[in-house]
Amino acid sequence: MEKTPTVSIIGAGPGDPSLISLHGLRALAQADVVIFDHLVHKRLLRHARPGAERIDVGPAAPQPLAQEAICYLLAEKAREGKVVARLKWGDPFVFDRGGEEAIFLHEQGVPFEVIPGIPAAVGVPAYAGIPLTYPGAGDAVVFVRGFESEDGRRPDVDWASLGKIDGTLVCYCGPRQLPAILDAMLSHGWDPACPAALVVNGTTPAQETVSATLGELARQAREPRFREPAMLIVGRVIGLREHLRWFDARPLFGKRVVVTRPREQAVELVELLEGLGASVIEAPAVRIVPPDDFQPLDEAIASVGQYDWIVFTSVNGVDYFLQRLQAGPYDARTLAGVKLCAVGPGTAERLAKYWLKVDLMPGEYRAEAVVEALRGEGEIAGRKFLLPRTDIAREVLGDELRRLGAEVTEVTAYRSVAVEPEREHEPDIFRMLLDRKVDVVTFTSASTVRNFCRLYGTDAVADLLRSVAIASIGPVTAEAALQCDIHTSIMPSEYTIPALVRAIVEHFERAPSVAT
Repeated sequence: MEKTPTVSIIGAGPGDPSLISLHGLRALAQADVVIFDHLVHKRLLRHARPGAERIDVGPAAPQPLAQEAICYLLAEKAREGKVVARLKWGDPFVFDRGGEEAIFLHEQGVPFEVIPGIPAAVGVPAYAGIPLTYPGAGDAVVFVRGFESEDGRRPDVDWASLGKIDGTLVCYCGPRQLPAILDAMLSHGWDPACPAALVVNGTTPAQETVSATLGELARQAREPRFREPAMLIVGRVIGLREHLRWFDARPLFGKRVVVTRPREQAVELVELLEGLGASVIEAPAVRIVPPDDFQPLDEAIASVGQYDWIVFTSVNGVDYFLQRLQAGPYDARTLAGVKLCAVGPGTAERLAKYWLKVDLMPGEYRAEAVVEALRGEGEIAGRKFLLPRTDIAREVLGDELRRLGAEVTEVTAYRSVAVEPEREHEPDIFRMLLDRKVDVVTFTSASTVRNFCRLYGTDAVADLLRSVAIASIGPVTAEAALQCDIHTSIMPSEYTIPALVRAIVEHFERAPSVAT
């Protein structure tokens, strides 16, 4: 079905990328061009289809465009026959320029739709544990724009009249306007003892909430920590925060965790960490790619029925082996009669997604333990084993099986390729480590350790990580780290991603002062 050229003006919410609507995600995924505000969380761009053009606009963008230029850009892309997604911070029609863009498109005869988002004035207080309305806390909610101009002047509103309204006031405050706004409220009759709160970086792991009286906030407003835009909330509802705070009470809130896992495989780890409040810095040290030559893998697949066992040591091995099998003239029936060994529950779960049950999952996930578990399944001598693996895997498992008389075929099913920082590492990890702005670095394989050290220098990394908690998924990974003089302080007893996250939580529960 041919797509109709149109512009979707989408509210992306106030920070947390999961707050976008399903309608907004669908429109984003269908777009040929994504034009986004610089404040929109970059993770949302992953939902754009591959090959979609991405254009960063707005005052904070590297190459900002004036509002009129943005309007013309939207119309121009639509006239080229493109489907355009315009991602806007918060809600397009609440203290934003979405209305101007929609009017321009209407005047130009360009079809458009508006997909609402969660306004910052609603989302930020909710994440701070402050309800905008509550029985007995007044009958009105007032939203005030607090950044009318760039020269620091406060908004031109009747502060005296607003002070007489029984309810809650929510004001978007630019850092230059905040002191003037608070001074204006107090000079126009607002009670200095009135409960108030300031929220900076709302709905993100960097969120900071200060609850005080209006008079106290006015004295604090010129402090350096309020050099960023903030949400000012005034009213009796502030008193409920200590009972309703949830976002900044999570066990990893404010902890900065570096994830070195390949980006396409890091989703589970990132989501679990962020669900517990961590600020995740994605810095993939490796990429998983197909083998240079598929012939050895194809030959193994063609003769797979001759093997007694296939030993899968990772989810990558499962995916690349079975996807290659299914891409040819074979399917899962080809594996009838072949026993399957999965190293780790994650590997077993991945096999289950292909409707395959494992015959053996060792209690421990080291190569030596795998051999012992296989010995418990019967005589190894004379048996044929197939090991689909990465090109840089340890040879311990294959060597041990051969020593016991097995016939072993090791075949490269995928490769782990080092990632170059100038292409992949958006955050400056070296600078963050140097400035002690990292609490935990996670390693989920030996290759992530080795490539992380290669990227930043083994000697430098070993020194920089001494003040950081190192989380290794298992003993093989911890051993690779130790070879680089990196000492693991967090390692789960079960070598899985959920267990790794639980171990990180337990580490900070035991030693909350570890954070840097």
